[in-house]
Amino acid sequence: MFNHVMVGSNDIERSKRFYDAVLGVLGAPEGMRNTASTGHLRVFYRHAGNSFCISQPINGEAACHANGGTIGFKCESAEQVKAFHDVAVSHGGQSIEEPPGLRDGAMGPMHLSYVRDPDGNKLCAVYRVPKD
Repeated sequence: MFNHVMVGSNDIERSKRFYDAVLGVLGAPEGMRNTASTGHLRVFYRHAGNSFCISQPINGEAACHANGGTIGFKCESAEQVKAFHDVAVSHGGQSIEEPPGLRDGAMGPMHLSYVRDPDGNKLCAVYRVPKD
């Protein structure tokens, strides 16, 4: 359904350090720097057929986070959910909501953790517990 997700950043190098570490937990390689034809800096992460990108806003205004928006990252285990959270916090992210752990949701049990990146974007790490 999705081709990519892109978020804005007010400090590309800070965001690159953050996402290199956090997405590295999921197995993604270091982000690739790019300069758009407009001169704006961007970083692209490609892993497992997915793309995640950070960019200076092309309209020249400050980047801001989406109120009510969350970007969810699929994890392979409960331990990876916790590692995603811990690496995010140690690289300038902010832990939000409940501590990482098991939740019972409408779609069944899952392990979740929520953080905000250095620009305030809300991220979720999720591992859905397999049904027996």
